[in-house]
Amino acid sequence: MSFLTFPLLPVHKKEQFACGKALLDEYLHRQAKLDVKRMLSACFVLPNDENEIKGYNTLSAASIERSVLPEAIMRKLPPSYSDLPVILMGRLAVSINHQGAGLGELLLLDALKRSLLTSREVGSMAVIVDPIDEAAVRFYERYEFLLLPDSGKMFLPMVTISRLFPNPELP
Repeated sequence: MSFLTFPLLPVHKKEQFACGKALLDEYLHRQAKLDVKRMLSACFVLPNDENEIKGYNTLSAASIERSVLPEAIMRKLPPSYSDLPVILMGRLAVSINHQGAGLGELLLLDALKRSLLTSREVGSMAVIVDPIDEAAVRFYERYEFLLLPDSGKMFLPMVTISRLFPNPELP
């Protein structure tokens, strides 16, 4: 299976990364390596030939309360589930030097493809994100993410993701 991104490794020059959002920069500089070591999240990077990071995203297992989902989705789910399994894309960032070149979309699609393939091995009904600001909300809305108003999170069902990748390779 080929992906655009690679797991974060010590050779990747994470200290040089800057996307213009302090929270996302500091996470990569100081926390990502620890989170990966503790198995709290997986961090995937898009490096250039010199291992400078052009962009990154993180994925982790999560759950979401049934009650925050739109009624139309809730009706389709068995009532016995109060919490539903999802994949959290906790962070997605593109270096200032590479913004405006479509890398955000490529990183998102790469993460969605990983999530879809993972959901076939470990049940997960959606990908959720927690947008950092209104620009991020608008970005995710372009890809059909639904806003979950009471939580501020956004939600994209695996059914929708599967339409993006009708024949993804199995791992």
